[in-house]
Amino acid sequence: MLYFWKVRIVIYILLSREIVGLHSYLEQKINITSTYEVHGEDAEKLKKPFDRGPYFDTSATKNVTSLVGKTGHLNCRIKNLGNKTVSWIRHRDLHLLTVSESTYTSDQRFSSIYNKKTGDWSLQIKFPQIRDTGVYECQVSTTPPVGYTMIFSVVEPITTIPGGPELYIDLGSTVNLTCIVKHLPDPPITVHWTHNNQEINYDSPRGGVSVITEKGDITTSYLLIQRAQISDSGTYSCSPSNANSKSVAVHILNGDHPAAVQKASTLVAFTFRMFILGVTFKHLLV
Repeated sequence: MLYFWKVRIVIYILLSREIVGLHSYLEQKINITSTYEVHGEDAEKLKKPFDRGPYFDTSATKNVTSLVGKTGHLNCRIKNLGNKTVSWIRHRDLHLLTVSESTYTSDQRFSSIYNKKTGDWSLQIKFPQIRDTGVYECQVSTTPPVGYTMIFSVVEPITTIPGGPELYIDLGSTVNLTCIVKHLPDPPITVHWTHNNQEINYDSPRGGVSVITEKGDITTSYLLIQRAQISDSGTYSCSPSNANSKSVAVHILNGDHPAAVQKASTLVAFTFRMFILGVTFKHLLV
């Protein structure tokens, strides 16, 4: 009986050692696993599920603006495309424009271009017009389909000269003409001013003529003419290098009332007479 208990004690001790050793081994493995770090491409792979399908790179802008008549591009970048196809759809009428690199519309201004280096599927729109403004969707043929919408805006440059089309300036005062250019994808390289179709010479003996141009999303050009003379009367035109020109007629007055003031006085008198007649007519009705 005593022998039997000795044998059990020996077996128990041996099993305890094995369990302790196994526990230590597992603890060491856990520590090794917990301190293991993955870098580079392997880390990027681990961040994404292995079974992830196509997805869009949303870093690209969703708002694209193009000038009337200037070719526009909507870029759609797709990862893990695999064997799926890419289509472009116009939301306004749910019209299918392209599938892969084939055009599915009678409007041949639309075409799809694939860039193998970047993975971009671009919708190219030639000679865009204002009516092409709207929402477009880049769609992948998964089940169900997934899409990425973009807003395409077509703008036409606008050139204005506030106060026109005619300005009346007193003799000897300063003429300040302001030309404002809006809706340009890029600021104009130059803004030319002309007087009676002749380019203004800022170094002429007359002197006192200068121009200041501030470029940006809205470009503003100021033409300053000091000590206005009768000869400064005429048509002044502002011509941006990438937008339509705008003109204004300047009249230098030598103490005379301008026609605009005379017209305004006539209008005030006419309005006053109509007011009196209206009151009289109302009084008669009562």
